[in-house]
Amino acid sequence: MPEPTSGLTVDNALVFDGWSADLREASLFVRDGVIAEIGDRVTRGDRVIDARGRVVTPGLIDAHFHAYAISLHNLEFDAGPLSYLALAGARRLGRALRRGFTTVRDVAGGDAGLARAIETGLIASPRYLYTGPALSQTGGHGDARPADLDICLHTARMNEVVDGVENLRVAVRERFRTGAHAIKIMTSGGVVSPTDPIRPAQYSAEEVAAVTAEAVRRGSYVAAHAYSPEAVRHSVLNGVRSIEHGNLIDEATAALMAEHGAFLVPTLVAYDAMNRRGDEVGLPAAGRAKNQEVLDAGQTAVQYAHAAGVPVGFGSDLMGDLENDQLIGLRLQAEAAGTLACLRSATSVNARLLGRDDLGRIEVGARGDLLILDGNPLDDPSALWDEGRPRQVVQAGLTRPAPGSD
Repeated sequence: MPEPTSGLTVDNALVFDGWSADLREASLFVRDGVIAEIGDRVTRGDRVIDARGRVVTPGLIDAHFHAYAISLHNLEFDAGPLSYLALAGARRLGRALRRGFTTVRDVAGGDAGLARAIETGLIASPRYLYTGPALSQTGGHGDARPADLDICLHTARMNEVVDGVENLRVAVRERFRTGAHAIKIMTSGGVVSPTDPIRPAQYSAEEVAAVTAEAVRRGSYVAAHAYSPEAVRHSVLNGVRSIEHGNLIDEATAALMAEHGAFLVPTLVAYDAMNRRGDEVGLPAAGRAKNQEVLDAGQTAVQYAHAAGVPVGFGSDLMGDLENDQLIGLRLQAEAAGTLACLRSATSVNARLLGRDDLGRIEVGARGDLLILDGNPLDDPSALWDEGRPRQVVQAGLTRPAPGSD
C-alpha cells in the first residue's frame, strides 16, 4: 500500500461551494494549503476527516471586524496602550477563528505588527486584512473626545482625526505604506461617538474624493461608515466602494449603490447586541437613543439592497464583550434575506469585496479554508449559527480548535 501524500483529505462531504443552492456530494484533497482535488475519489492525505453526514462550506469571512475594539468607549482603545490592545485583540481573533471565520477584514484598526504576528504563526487567527485607523473629521464618528473635555489625542489605534484634502492624501499613503488592505473613512455619525448626530454626511465631497482617488491609484478601495441615504449617496458619488452598515438606506439609495457597483456590508448584530446587552457593556444614554434609530431599519436595508442587485456582504462590528454574539449575526442576516443569501454573503460575496478569488469558494485552486457543520444549514439553519452544535474549522488545510477551547 502506498504511503499517504502529505495533505488533508475530507471524505464523504456534502459541499456548499460558496454560491450554488445545490449541494454536491464529494471528497476534497488540500495540499500546501490549497484545494487540489474535488471529486468522488481524491488523493489520500496523511490526515483524513470523515465528513459523512456533515456539510462543508467555505471558511466564513467577517468583513467588519475590530481586533482592538475592547470596549464601547473609544478613549479606552484610542488612548490605551497598544501592547494591551494587541494581546486582547489576539484573543478576539482566536475566538473568531474557532467559530469558523477563517478571514476577517479589520475596518478601523490593525497594524503591521499584529499582521506580522499572525503571518509568522505567533497567534492563531483568521487571515487578517486591515485598514489601519479609520479616518474621521473633527467632531466626526471617529473623534473620541467628549464635548466637555479639552484633550488632545496623540495616538491613533482605531481612529485618527484628519481634516483637509492634503492631510488626507498623506494619511492614505501612510496606511498603504504600512500594509493596509484598504482605507476606512467615516462619512456619517455613529452610535457610540459622543458629539455627532447619525444622519448628516461627514467630510466634504473634495475630501472623500481625494481619499478614494489615492486608494484607486494604489489598486485598492475605500470603505465608508455611513447610515443615512444622504451619507451613502455622498460616499458613493465620490468613489466609495464599500458601504458599512447602511441601516437607513431607502430604495432609491440602494439603486444608486447598484448603479455604481458599491457593496453593502450590514452589521445587524451590533445593534441587536447593544439593544439586548447595553447595561452589561455600559452603553451611554445618547448611544442607546441612536442605536434605537438604526436597530429596526437594518433588516429592511438589507432587503432593499438585495432587491436592487447590490452585492451584500456580512460583518459583525461587535465591541467589547459583545464579540461572543458574532454567530448571531448570521441568524439575523438569514432572517432578513434567507439562509442561502446569508451563506453567500459570508463567503463568496465577501471574497469579491476583498478582491480575493482564492477565498469564499470551494473549488480547485482556492485556499483550503473550510467549515464543517453537523447539519445542512439550508434545511437546518441553526447548524450555521448555533455555537453549541459541533463544528470543525480548517484553515489552509490545518484543523483548528473547537469553539470554547481558549
